[in-house]
Amino acid sequence: MDISVVIPLLNEEESLPELTQWIHKVMENNSYTYEILFIDDGSTDSSWNIIEKLGAENSTVKGIRFQRNYGKSAALNVGFEAAQGDVVITMDADLQDSPDEIPELYSMIKSGDFDLVSGWKKVRYDSKLAKNIPSKIYNSITGMMSGVRLHDMNCGLKAYKNEVVKAIEVYGEMHRYIPVIAKWAGFGKIGEKVVKHQKRKYGETKFGWSRFINGYLDLISIMFVSKFGKKPMHFFGLGGSISFFIGFVITIWLIVQKLINIAHHIPHYRQVTDQPLFYLALLAMIFGMQLFLAGFLGEMISRNSSERNKYIIRSKNNL
Repeated sequence: MDISVVIPLLNEEESLPELTQWIHKVMENNSYTYEILFIDDGSTDSSWNIIEKLGAENSTVKGIRFQRNYGKSAALNVGFEAAQGDVVITMDADLQDSPDEIPELYSMIKSGDFDLVSGWKKVRYDSKLAKNIPSKIYNSITGMMSGVRLHDMNCGLKAYKNEVVKAIEVYGEMHRYIPVIAKWAGFGKIGEKVVKHQKRKYGETKFGWSRFINGYLDLISIMFVSKFGKKPMHFFGLGGSISFFIGFVITIWLIVQKLINIAHHIPHYRQVTDQPLFYLALLAMIFGMQLFLAGFLGEMISRNSSERNKYIIRSKNNL
């Protein structure tokens, strides 16, 4: 199969028939073998009924339906697992991403020059205050922290080699950082293509201001896990050891100072336990031990949790 189109969605009943027809037209004009994977992230409208109807009309339309809303990352992760095409294209279901971009994205991947190509909505129709300006700040910060320089990291329209989506894991709200995750997984050939952004035709955006706060925290998480996930003691052990060592040295110095005072018969010297510095040293040692042990164990439990990417799938269609 040439292409898998993975489309996460939530309450997009109006746009699904038009989007599907548009994708069919592009694929047939270019003689691609393909599948369209709709991932219904707990829609409460008739989106799933429409997906089933579209699948009955054309077997290239397939669907997976979550029992409840898990988020875009969960939808993409499940879609990636199911995708069979040599090239995997992701796009949003709201018709703001144009299927006409698919042939060029496919060509950029198949030429062998790129493992991943991210769309860049250079001209946008979103609110400047709510999306454009925050997105530019977010992309700049992400580029500086991760080393992946893209103008539009969070663009839903992307193309991947199949082996890329099979190698990465997307959870929480980390779909914003898939290029960063791919880079840390060893897929460093990341490109960018200017794509057409269209005005929303139906419904309203599903994303609020909380995505910027959550996005920042997810970036910190990705950077940490990518660098220290396989060797957490390099972080926790180093920090804990330094803190413990500083506290231990101060404590020994205070004890030695007391012994010197006793040896020289200095009267009225302060006891070790009467000095505030002793309690600061004790706090540093305790903090160091906690950082060394609790942080290490907590990270290991999190990374090995069997429930992290477990989602209840309510229905499947043509799969």
